[in-house]
Amino acid sequence: MNDQAQLAEHFDRSRGHLRGVAFRMLGSADEADDAVQETWLRACRADSASVDNLTAWLTTITGRVCLDMLRSRSRRREDFADLTELDMLAPHEETADPADEAVLADSVGLALLVVLDTLGPAERAAFVLHDLFAVPFDEIAVIVERTPAAAKKLASRARRRVHDTADVPSSDLVRQRVVVDAFLAASRAGDIDALLAVLAPDVVRRADAVALRGQVRAQAEMRGARAVAEETRTNIRRARFAWPALVNGAVGAVVAPHGRLQLVIEFAFSGDRIASIDVIGDPARLKEVRLGLADGAAVAEPSVRRQFSVQSA
Repeated sequence: MNDQAQLAEHFDRSRGHLRGVAFRMLGSADEADDAVQETWLRACRADSASVDNLTAWLTTITGRVCLDMLRSRSRRREDFADLTELDMLAPHEETADPADEAVLADSVGLALLVVLDTLGPAERAAFVLHDLFAVPFDEIAVIVERTPAAAKKLASRARRRVHDTADVPSSDLVRQRVVVDAFLAASRAGDIDALLAVLAPDVVRRADAVALRGQVRAQAEMRGARAVAEETRTNIRRARFAWPALVNGAVGAVVAPHGRLQLVIEFAFSGDRIASIDVIGDPARLKEVRLGLADGAAVAEPSVRRQFSVQSA
């Protein structure tokens, strides 16, 4: 299949799949679009006449493009400059792309993006391609320029970090998740009564200086359910980017606009209520936090549970 028109037709049919791969590898819809465009340019320059599985071939090219972008990003490491930008980044229903917002707003998807961002480029590539898109290790090895055995080890190491082990029994984890879900839902709605229902009467909220930046009259420590609930109601826009995650072995939350971590919220529980809230924004502290998925295993996309043939680009 060396006809340019046929290649273009297959590329168009594969665009959604390639964008899904790129989005999960890069955590950015805009960068994913750039990666897909670069995939097309590289595919046009290559000889596809002898390619048996064009989807696998295009996936390989996309993987290489994304890996190059991840390595470049790790060298210059870009982050949002200020937490006050969260207000400007809040999505508006009338302008948001429903498909993009559905991906970004999904609790597991967003938490996964945050955890993936803690991985090295090669680890992230190996995990995403194998665990989420069922690409075999022989193919991944070509992309990351390692042996298949080394590629398997990269994915295994990444998997252990993504699925961090909880420090509490599974029954407690389920209970914590219910409480955190209720807290986040009430926070997004600005519902004082719902917040009071999940906060212990003597709850303590602590926040570091970075987390408090941009908040008027914010205090490093606040006590009492009413005071904490009232303050939480002023953070509705931040709450739109908050989703459950495993934080230091228990259920907590991450605030991550477009999948880029800005805040970690660590909870302590007393029965079915929140006894303390620790809001972490300091970069040095964020690096020390153990993050993992709160909802178990990430699974391969159903539409890509296929065997990819090894192709070179």
